[in-house]
Amino acid sequence: MRDPIGPNIPFSPKRSPIYYGWIVVGAATVGIVASIPGQTMGVSVFTDPLLAATGLSRLGFSNAYLVGTLLSASLLPWAGRMLDRFGVRIGASVAALGLALTVFGFAEIERVIRAVNGAPFVVIAGLFLAVRFSGQGVLTLASRTMIGRWFERRRGTATAISGLFVAFSFALAPRILDAWIAHSGWQGAYREIALVEAFGMVSLALLLFREDPESAGLLLDGVSEAEGGRTEVATTRSEALRTRAFWVLTLALAWHALVLTGATLHIVDLGAEQALSRTEAVGLFVPMALVSTSAGAAAGWLADRMPIRTLLQAFLVATAAGYASLTGLGTTYGYAATAFALGMSGGLFGVLPTVGLPRFFGREHLGTISGASMTAMVVGSALGPSLLAASRQTLGSYRPACLAAAVVPLALALFTLTPLHPRDHAPGRTTTPPTRPPPTRQSPP
Repeated sequence: MRDPIGPNIPFSPKRSPIYYGWIVVGAATVGIVASIPGQTMGVSVFTDPLLAATGLSRLGFSNAYLVGTLLSASLLPWAGRMLDRFGVRIGASVAALGLALTVFGFAEIERVIRAVNGAPFVVIAGLFLAVRFSGQGVLTLASRTMIGRWFERRRGTATAISGLFVAFSFALAPRILDAWIAHSGWQGAYREIALVEAFGMVSLALLLFREDPESAGLLLDGVSEAEGGRTEVATTRSEALRTRAFWVLTLALAWHALVLTGATLHIVDLGAEQALSRTEAVGLFVPMALVSTSAGAAAGWLADRMPIRTLLQAFLVATAAGYASLTGLGTTYGYAATAFALGMSGGLFGVLPTVGLPRFFGREHLGTISGASMTAMVVGSALGPSLLAASRQTLGSYRPACLAAAVVPLALALFTLTPLHPRDHAPGRTTTPPTRPPPTRQSPP
């Protein structure tokens, strides 16, 4: 892990009046929130205007989303290696700039289609490739990886603080973006978002993002020398891919990404099927935000005090309940149950990869390992919209797909009945020796 810019430019983290890791938490949180235009909830409210602008059918639009997202997923392992090689500051800055340019491309999609004399499907699939890779992919990956590198004992607490704002922002994003569109028009909203990304997020990443405490001459968690000295594993990507912990955690998150992405992208149509208005359907994200914020904060605090396996079990039960509840969205009980269960799973979703992967596998190769896990999640999110659209078109309803989706997390829960990994314990408790010698780091003089 290295920073070509240098950890002391434009200022040294050692001069911070508080442990710089907490500033990292704030900067990373903004980075994750800034990825919303590349996330499903950021695309969902623009779906109908983009359908009108491109002339694509809902299924054709979903397939373009599928193709673009799958192609972006294929690039994420490479992106993870680049983060480990060039650092999160460069990665986040380039990703934010790429996101800004792509969002502007969406605003001008009709002109782009005419300029390249191309098929609308090909153009929008290319834009989805760029927006998913830069936003959901690299910007999110860099931000989460940075938090994981600055904390160990307090990683759960740091994630909880970040999760409070991320979960609330993600859940409220559709309502905020919908209001933004009402004020500025969908093209005006996209242009304004592009300016925020290009000038705001790029500047913040260059100013505040840093690789890890050691490169800045600080100690992990901000502890004193007497408190330090914990043994840290340095698992490689290939070693991580051979563990049950990696695959159970990754598949659980990828399946949730698949189903929730599909439901979010088609939320207006899903609600209309059950006699809900556009406002009522999009309004589901408000109570989800409240639950998700509370659940994420609690999960982050608990992650410092219990095995990841316990949190994963709660996540799997909540996701299964949420998917099943989608079939009763048109009733008061079903609406409330959906908001609660999917809010719970959403809060836990933000905590599990940020805390689980570095706890199991260490920080040295966290970028490449997180990139592999993120690839599976992005593939899941790519498949979701098309699968749900196909279900609607073939079976005439979203309900069979939602009920079938609830079976998978319950099946995955069977694999969590025994410990997932030797290091699946609360930080500071009994530890196990690393499988290989920990890396030696050089601190700056």
